[in-house]
Amino acid sequence: MAKNTPLSLRPTAALLLPLTLSLTIAATPALAQTTSVKEDSVVLQPDKVKDDTPVVETVAEANLPSWSAANARALLTFIKNIGDEGLFSADYNPQGLQAAIDSGNQILLDKVATDSFLLVATHLRDGRTPNAARKQWFMTDSDAQTTPLIALLTSALVSGTIPEALVGLDPVHPNFAVLKAALKSTKTPVDANAIRVNMERWRWMPRDLGDRYVVSNVPEYLTRVIHDGTTIATHKAVVGKAATPTPQLNPMATGIIVNPTWTLPKSIIAEGIGATIARNPASARAQGYTWTGSGKTLSVVQQPGANNALGVMKMEMLNPHAIYLHDTPSKAAFNATARAFSHGCIRTERALHFSGLMAVYFAGRSPEEFGEAIASGKTTKFTFEQPFPVYVAYWTVIPTASGKGVSKLADIYGRDAPVVASFAKPGRAAAVQISPNPPAVVPTIGTSTTTGGQ
Repeated sequence: MAKNTPLSLRPTAALLLPLTLSLTIAATPALAQTTSVKEDSVVLQPDKVKDDTPVVETVAEANLPSWSAANARALLTFIKNIGDEGLFSADYNPQGLQAAIDSGNQILLDKVATDSFLLVATHLRDGRTPNAARKQWFMTDSDAQTTPLIALLTSALVSGTIPEALVGLDPVHPNFAVLKAALKSTKTPVDANAIRVNMERWRWMPRDLGDRYVVSNVPEYLTRVIHDGTTIATHKAVVGKAATPTPQLNPMATGIIVNPTWTLPKSIIAEGIGATIARNPASARAQGYTWTGSGKTLSVVQQPGANNALGVMKMEMLNPHAIYLHDTPSKAAFNATARAFSHGCIRTERALHFSGLMAVYFAGRSPEEFGEAIASGKTTKFTFEQPFPVYVAYWTVIPTASGKGVSKLADIYGRDAPVVASFAKPGRAAAVQISPNPPAVVPTIGTSTTTGGQ
């Protein structure tokens, strides 16, 4: 859980570079303030359309204790008030649960209450939204492994803590609590749905983001660095334009590379530099490009330097989308209010500050080592002592600066509407389903023919 720290209290050790190195570093990016810079293109992956297949357990495998009337009534009350969680009571069969409670039929009560609990718990833990409505969402969420639902239900039935178990599935980040509080006081259905969409997005992510991570909120055009649960830096970001949108994902960061080389993707070679190499190779070399092959086999690398599209740093975060955080020589883009200009990667303002924090706080290097690596102009990798996640998120409703309300951001990629539309349809199925005990297996007895001898 991250805490915001006033700027005056933020750690500054990563900025304590020798004066001569600081002057050298500060001057380097100023040599190339172009606006036509291009960096690696996002690799657009198809959306995950199919939902995860439910785990099916038999009654015997689940070995659940019976539902008491008190536990069932507590579940029913929770379902009736589940609008506070941004979910919809009708999804969880409140009428059927009331009828099962009134019936006095224990077998019926056990089945109906268990089914309702598992569906509620799935939507609270993993989100209600089907994968088809989660546009360009590729987050990896380990909550199913850390919080298995059958164990949660068993414990809650024994201890009589059904509501507490369900509330305990909420994301722990304080921003989620702000959204939840704002939902209660919202004035219009449109505003309510906007908040619900973003409560859902929090549930698509790990419940606890950890104590050490980097998070980029694409619609906010900001990247934050979290260390020991505290926000130690906030940087403006340039994100993917509409044609090359930045996806939602959470790869592990393994290191920071200063003075990186840039291997150009084929799409960008075809957009112009390939022609420059063919017609004016001297100009291409002056821009720092080296290459092998020609035509369809042309492979191009831009060497470190003032013109390099990745600037002075690149965060290494391997993922199939070719998304990472990096510097840029196009500093003017950070002055814009709406900063959706990139090919999908996230350009990071004050890259020296950012990469210095990474080298000192996450790679255990001294400020002097970092400064010397930058000033050398040579490609250097600082490997992180412990890899940590980078959350590339998409929240269009966020807490205000005071934390007492929320503000709405532009939905730059149009990803909210599909989630809102899904609210009028059935949500995703329960992650775990209980089936009746299977029938006994009857061994197959083969018929053999015996031939008698003489």
